[in-house]
Amino acid sequence: QVHLVESGGGLVQAGGSLSLSCAASGRTFSSYAMGWFRQAPGKGRNFVAAISRDGSSTYYADIVKDRFTISRDNAKNTVYLQMNSLKPEDTAVYFCAQGTNTAHGMGVPDYWGQGTQVTVSS
Repeated sequence: QVHLVESGGGLVQAGGSLSLSCAASGRTFSSYAMGWFRQAPGKGRNFVAAISRDGSSTYYADIVKDRFTISRDNAKNTVYLQMNSLKPEDTAVYFCAQGTNTAHGMGVPDYWGQGTQVTVSS
């Protein structure tokens, strides 16, 4: 029902910046929280950031706090992840996700994008 398409991944040097986008379709975008997750080779899929349905609340994993910024534009059905001061350990496939909007952020995601590769070189 919901289709999520990530874009913006690529190769960047340590200390550099990269911006990811995720375009959504299939249900009312503004009714749902959005999030970003990442998965490195041989690792689990970890939470990165989430944003409430109206953009009023954001949530970040401690490891990316103060470096990454999540935002959304409901008029464009798009969520963004601005990544600054990138480190080699940020290298992973980054996934966009959509879930219910809760008082604590995003509920368990029920839709996922296919992911976009982010590689940070040292």
